[in-house]
Amino acid sequence: MSKRFPNILIFAIDSIRRDHMSCYGYPRLTTPHMDRLAAKGTLFENAFSAYIPTTPAYSSILSGADVINTQMPSLRPLGPLPKDLHLMPEVLRKLGYNTTCVGFDGNFYRGFNNYLNFEGWVSWEDRPARKAENLNAVTIPELERLAKSKKPFLLFLRHMDPHAPYLPPPPFDTMFYSKDPCDKKNKSMKPVFDFKPFAEFLKSWMPPGITDKDYVIAQYDGELAYMDACIQRLITRVEELGIMEDTLIVITGDHGETLYDHEIYFDHHGLYEPTLVVPLIYYWPGHVPQGVRAKAYTLHEDLLPTILDVCGLTKETKGLKFDGVSLVPYFTDTDNSPRSEFYISECTWMRKQGWRTPIWKFWEALEPDFHNKPPVELYNLVEDPEESVNLADKEPKIVAMLRERMNRWIAMREKQTGKKSNIMNYKLGTDLKIGSIATAKKLQAR
Repeated sequence: MSKRFPNILIFAIDSIRRDHMSCYGYPRLTTPHMDRLAAKGTLFENAFSAYIPTTPAYSSILSGADVINTQMPSLRPLGPLPKDLHLMPEVLRKLGYNTTCVGFDGNFYRGFNNYLNFEGWVSWEDRPARKAENLNAVTIPELERLAKSKKPFLLFLRHMDPHAPYLPPPPFDTMFYSKDPCDKKNKSMKPVFDFKPFAEFLKSWMPPGITDKDYVIAQYDGELAYMDACIQRLITRVEELGIMEDTLIVITGDHGETLYDHEIYFDHHGLYEPTLVVPLIYYWPGHVPQGVRAKAYTLHEDLLPTILDVCGLTKETKGLKFDGVSLVPYFTDTDNSPRSEFYISECTWMRKQGWRTPIWKFWEALEPDFHNKPPVELYNLVEDPEESVNLADKEPKIVAMLRERMNRWIAMREKQTGKKSNIMNYKLGTDLKIGSIATAKKLQAR
């Protein structure tokens, strides 16, 4: 088959916090190379990971389906992805693409021709963690192999650098911090280690005696800067191979990270904004508008239909149905949006579901959680963007309205898909704990 379709290179970054990227306004220059792609492409300012955490997020990214349709509300799946879903690598392989996934083992996200993996888990004693260099070591030879073929390719990369443990190599470990992380006058890490379910895991990769939370946040930012430099190495190789003009590049994340927010320390559970918001950048010279910042509200299920549209594959995939929509119209119609409100859920460390609008965000607990959070939370995102004042008790009518919208959407999707909301089939309890690095690695394995 002649190479008449473009290559697709996707940076699907685990645990990337959008508001810590300099192209999204962060004062530290953490992502200069991704910033350059954003400046020459189209950046979406309102991209969301609505279904937390990793497994539901990547399931929607790869299928174009929402969480009711994927049946994947949790990090811990109860079964394989439904066979009626059209996964990105399956769709593209039928169109003649070579497809490679880096970062998953192939037992869950089906359909790729090749699966490559790399080491992304390191303890404090084994630091630094050269996650992105490990990814590059297996990706660059594969990129070179794919570029030699007459077939177009899909190369899907799951970067792990912003995911704990945050242990970037020099000089990134000191790029944003020069103080004493173990200053005994600083007590900001005490509540972190007082949270027993995560204490063992966090202590396994943080400096012994650490007292300053800002050190850990600086390491997270250092991970972003380190990963960004390694991403540029891949972009350089794409340019050297002479395939940049034939390649669509997409940058996004499965979800954000809470760092020190909302007493959910250095992880990615909770339905607060730091976890829900993700970056979304499309770059393809001559095909994606340059310098655009689009305001459309986009979800992970929009990614696959958008890629097919950008690449001119809609005619070839006309019979396929997705829950998401193509964002191509919003590359130019930057003030409009395919939606303004949507369902949100999480089901790994806390089991909750809710509804988000441009003004209000509501969620309710389906069972008590180990943080002892309120059973119902409501925030005015305009007046209280930090989500610090829970208005659930003061605004019962708004809670009732948003709950009704949520339940109506769930009922509609259950009827349309013929599938029940799988979040109801879980029972988490309050005695959960993450444990060691090895345990965390096993939880993430797919």
